[in-house]
Amino acid sequence: MTEENKVTDTQDDTTLRAETAEGAPEVAEHDHVAELETQLAEAKAAVLYAQAETQNVRRRFEKEAQDAKTYAATSFARDVLSVADNLSRALAAIPAELKDDEKFKGLVTGLEATGRELDSVFARHGISKIVAMGEALDPNRHQAMMEMPSADAEPGTIVQEIQSGYMIRDRLLRPALVGVAKKPD
Repeated sequence: MTEENKVTDTQDDTTLRAETAEGAPEVAEHDHVAELETQLAEAKAAVLYAQAETQNVRRRFEKEAQDAKTYAATSFARDVLSVADNLSRALAAIPAELKDDEKFKGLVTGLEATGRELDSVFARHGISKIVAMGEALDPNRHQAMMEMPSADAEPGTIVQEIQSGYMIRDRLLRPALVGVAKKPD
């Protein structure tokens, strides 16, 4: 290389370095701004996600609190159902002549009033008896205990109620124990 070429190459390198040095702050600043914008977008997304998660937790908590309030009596209600069953059996077992006897009229009237009051308390707390007789078997509300041959009823129809079933609002409290019709042999 000649002396002249060396000088020209050196001048070109210096010019290139100067141009790069002048552009470098702009490029570096642009990269820094882009990085900050990316971080800002990520932070916004994280905040939105956290807000959504907080709102979901709050909604879940409110639903659980409402369910706890609505269905708090479920365990107690199940226990009281046996009392209602025994009272119903006692009333059904009283012979008609005993109901008309003046000596027992007060007792029978008291038992009947107790049954009505129990039904009223159940109604106030959203507890209702499941209708079973003559209905089609619904495994969500009825529990089939036996099949009975029947020429009068369609197969799958409930023809005997062994034990009453109950709902508490829209949830099953206790399934009705039933006998279901089947085709005669």
